[in-house]
Amino acid sequence: MSDISIMSKEDYFAVLDEIKSHILDAQKAVMNTANVERNIMYWRIGKTIVQHSVWGNKFVDTLSKDLRMEYPESKGYSARNLNYMKQFATLVPSEEFLQQGAAKINWRSIVFLINQTKDTDEFLWYANQCIEQGWSSNVLRHQIESGLYKRQVLVEKTTNFRTQLANPLGELAEEIIKDPYVFDFIPAAAPLLERDLEDAMVAQITKVLMEFGSGFSFLGRQYPIHVGEKDYYIDLLFYNVKMHCYFVVELKTVDFEPEFAGKLSFYLSAVDGELKSDMDNPTLGLLLCKGKDKVVAEYALRDINKPIGISEYRVSDKMNPEIMDNLPSIEDIESRIQL
Repeated sequence: MSDISIMSKEDYFAVLDEIKSHILDAQKAVMNTANVERNIMYWRIGKTIVQHSVWGNKFVDTLSKDLRMEYPESKGYSARNLNYMKQFATLVPSEEFLQQGAAKINWRSIVFLINQTKDTDEFLWYANQCIEQGWSSNVLRHQIESGLYKRQVLVEKTTNFRTQLANPLGELAEEIIKDPYVFDFIPAAAPLLERDLEDAMVAQITKVLMEFGSGFSFLGRQYPIHVGEKDYYIDLLFYNVKMHCYFVVELKTVDFEPEFAGKLSFYLSAVDGELKSDMDNPTLGLLLCKGKDKVVAEYALRDINKPIGISEYRVSDKMNPEIMDNLPSIEDIESRIQL
């Protein structure tokens, strides 16, 4: 007698889903491989065109016509696209650099980067971020429009990370900080209270995490921590899985004041003492303020022995509709003036 058990409907569909996932994974792998091979081919074509660019624009036009006649089913050989390949080869200095990042993103994103970036460093930085952060074309567009490269790479940051943390942790912590942080999904309010800012960030925590970057996990708002006989409450608490450390964020809707750094330093000591395990790196702190005097901020951090960064933040310049509804109309103002 055959020893075959009867499969339930649930078991069957579980097996079916598992097999479908294997098929999807294989399809994605094939697509990614094809994407890489196409980009390498485009780069090599561009490199060849660069080497013969002395022949002028008519050379590219003629080349386009002949390639389209030879490969009528392919749509990638227009004169415009060949010129993009030429720019692509100019921006990426070698095939080694190409393999590290740019070859792995889609051609649409590459073309967008060619049009939007100013030099090779900026192009390669965004290309690598697309791979590391898993950005889609739309997210890439948003990050470029928000000036992320300038805010994260070119800006002179106000932190003491390099003096308070051993490398490579100090360098990595410095790299992830932005100034300013852009929360353009938060409508402006007049005035914007700290609780309002906190509420808006928690309500849009997915977008906040995208602005902070990969590796951040949100642990809570007004996070309670018991020290001595008293409870203290941290505005926002995160954990960064890449750096293996807690990340404390304090929000201020006013300009930076030196005493803010002292309070945040206390919070970092409390987290290190109450939450941090032996496997965790030292806790990092970030003060997000409406504005700051850079010299004052640097002096405030000079004798702080906890790793702290101080950055400004920006919200949308569009006012909340609820606030707009409560503002007096032009007619109301005119009637009051007449009175």
